[in-house]
Amino acid sequence: MIARLPTVCYNLRMNTELARYAGSKICVACSGGRDSMALLHYLWHNASEWNITVSALNCDHGMRGEQSAADSRFVADWCAKNKIPLTRFSADGFPSEAAAREWRIGCYLKVSPFVDCVATAHHLDDNAETVLFNLARGSSLAGMCGITDEDLSLAAGKKFTLIRPLINCSRREIEKYIADNDIPYVDDQTNFSDDYTRNRIRHNVLPALEQAVPGAAAAIYRFSRLAAEDEKYYANAASELVKSSVCGYTVSYCKDRSVFARAVRDVVARRFQKKDYTSAHFDALFALQSAATGKKFSFLNLTAYKEEGRLRIAEDMPSPDIQEPFALYAEGKSGFCGLKLDVLKLAPQDSPDTRVLRVDGDKIPRDAVVRTMRSGDRFKKFGGGTKNLGDFLTDRKIPVAFRDKIPLIASGSEILVVCGVEISDKVKVEEGGRTLYIASADFRK
Repeated sequence: MIARLPTVCYNLRMNTELARYAGSKICVACSGGRDSMALLHYLWHNASEWNITVSALNCDHGMRGEQSAADSRFVADWCAKNKIPLTRFSADGFPSEAAAREWRIGCYLKVSPFVDCVATAHHLDDNAETVLFNLARGSSLAGMCGITDEDLSLAAGKKFTLIRPLINCSRREIEKYIADNDIPYVDDQTNFSDDYTRNRIRHNVLPALEQAVPGAAAAIYRFSRLAAEDEKYYANAASELVKSSVCGYTVSYCKDRSVFARAVRDVVARRFQKKDYTSAHFDALFALQSAATGKKFSFLNLTAYKEEGRLRIAEDMPSPDIQEPFALYAEGKSGFCGLKLDVLKLAPQDSPDTRVLRVDGDKIPRDAVVRTMRSGDRFKKFGGGTKNLGDFLTDRKIPVAFRDKIPLIASGSEILVVCGVEISDKVKVEEGGRTLYIASADFRK
């Protein structure tokens, strides 16, 4: 039976919540079950009051064969009869619930250019189950935040939001709304099985907790909102510590372990996608903050370098283009040639590269080679004064992480050009000299 539009809808304690979405285009993810049908019906019924444009999408995972196909047809029929625009997606099954969720999020992304947000029917009891499940697994504070609205990023920097309008409504309230408004629905039989951990929490743990502590789900919801506020504070503080840099990221020194841990986790686990990050790695990184400048810690094919006031974390990258030093002058040639352009390049005079260096080609010795840094290298600074190359690079604030990757033009241990940084006084351009323009990456950042 198709639902009739009632004269009075049971409130669901949601009217004030819908004010947040006034004027929005909302697409409801609807499986045909009680929760999603209640949400779709409620938004549909209240759309005009809040100037909301309602549509729906249905994702058939194909994991229950004909039953899931029938559920999708049910949603399509109900939406058609109530003139609700519907987008349908189908798949042939997935190896896990996680894979199915990933596909489902992909479906949300496909409709996102046409709506302001996608609404899912997660409710108070779902939130309690999530918090209890994460707590039992030893989750951090982030896992205690439960189910909240969340922004998902799209191409070109656009974002859309997953919203949960029913999140402060209990399962009992939703069932009453379904009954009071004579709303049809279908049941997913897998929800009644204890084969899944979340179902065991739903059928056994949460009811027992509610019996022992009446109102437990609502109390857990309040706790999760407080946890979300705290997590947002710490996350914002951590984000201020992280800066993108050449070949990696920097994390500013921080004595607060909680904030520092979030900053490092953001870099290592999220940005570098290292899944085996452990508390032992964190302890080593936290201790590295107090080490002498120049000290480093290698882990998971990453290396963290202690710099002044910060750590620099970069992927371990060899310098494949300079496996061996190579000569600037090719055999049998009289001029400056044989340059490997993927390592070092001659740039036009009007090059937009801000780190183009001007060199007097006539002053480059015949034995000059392109190589990387070695112990004992020295450098005659432009304008006079000779320094150990390492000390010079320190003065110029060149990160230790990149010093062995900078192409150098050298004659023996005498460095003539530090590409992208500076030239030696010995090869400065004189009037009448043959000027070469040499460009490479800027390693100062």
